[in-house]
Amino acid sequence: MEAYIFDWLNLLLRWLHVITAIAWIGSSFYFVWLDNSLTRPEDPGLLEKGVGGELWAVHGGGFYNPQKYLLAPKTLPQNLHWFFWESYSTWLSGFALFSVLYLFNAGTFLVDKHVLDMTATTAVFAALGYLVAGWVVYDAICRVFGDKPGGDRVVGVLVTIYVVAAVWVACHVFSGRAAFLMTGASLATVMSANVLFWIIPGQRKMVAAMRAGQSPDPIHGKRGKQRSVHNTYFTLPVIFAMLSNHYSMTYSAANNWLVLLLIMLAGVLIRQFFVLKHKDVFKWRYPVAAVVILAGVAAWIVPKSALQPAPVAGAPAVSFARVQQVIETRCIQCHAAKPTLMPVPGKGILLDSKDGILQHAQQIYQQAVVQKAMPLGNMTNITDDERALLGTWFEAGAKAE
Repeated sequence: MEAYIFDWLNLLLRWLHVITAIAWIGSSFYFVWLDNSLTRPEDPGLLEKGVGGELWAVHGGGFYNPQKYLLAPKTLPQNLHWFFWESYSTWLSGFALFSVLYLFNAGTFLVDKHVLDMTATTAVFAALGYLVAGWVVYDAICRVFGDKPGGDRVVGVLVTIYVVAAVWVACHVFSGRAAFLMTGASLATVMSANVLFWIIPGQRKMVAAMRAGQSPDPIHGKRGKQRSVHNTYFTLPVIFAMLSNHYSMTYSAANNWLVLLLIMLAGVLIRQFFVLKHKDVFKWRYPVAAVVILAGVAAWIVPKSALQPAPVAGAPAVSFARVQQVIETRCIQCHAAKPTLMPVPGKGILLDSKDGILQHAQQIYQQAVVQKAMPLGNMTNITDDERALLGTWFEAGAKAE
């Protein structure tokens, strides 16, 4: 029953996280597109009001005319919509999900003794420190260099260097699966902290100045814009990092830190193409480069099992006894009524009996043979030959004899 409740908690938190993330990323992408699609108004009345750009659009059967002021309108309306709960809700739901899945089971999900032998408690503090460090370093770079002439370029270079270093550290401290996720969580923390500590406070100061009859300081708009641009380039790398736990061929590959960096770079290049496209500038070299990078990574990390020849017809069948022996050696540590590596059976799946193995044969095949996602971090040291044995048994009909 405990495992069942845990799965529901996992499901609901994940659902909430996806819903809020869609709202946040959707509004973020929309405003990046809007900023890059505005044109100088021709109406003298709009220019007199201080409108620097406008756009006409049609959607859902209606016409829309959003306008952007050079700094701020002369008079603020009382009903002013703010965009911040999407960001906060995404981070809070994501951290709750991360806590339930990883921090409460750190010994299983964060630690890979083949990478770094550490206790579960150490792993928890290392994970939390990694998230905090990401924001502290990034924010320090922006504070020191962001307002200086040519600061955007310097900040871009230094943040890139930090991301490379952070990815390398994560992949040499945490399990591969956790390292990819931790990198995404670190960048997502930076994104949400940008909203919390800079974008919204700067907007509040501008609004407060106008309410007091003062001219708002344009530095707040400049800094908010800078952080917002950073956020849009982080988005696709973060999304990949969050999805990567379903694709073990990436985080289980040799030099997985370089795999992650290259795929994130492809995401940045794709985002750059769309940012420029909003300005009617089509730089096809960016998506082409992204495709080349992704194809190169796919070819580089192709698993050895995928290159092996198909089983010869008429080859001896694998007995159930051999399959059960592999599962008892490599799987029941997490999939037994009383597992030794987890507080409750993983996903509620029990493989400590013949009936359990037969019932979940397809899941065993998918997770251990096709995706190679199980055992987690290969904590039980299953071999390629043992995976192949399980695959041969399943493909022959998963027989019970």
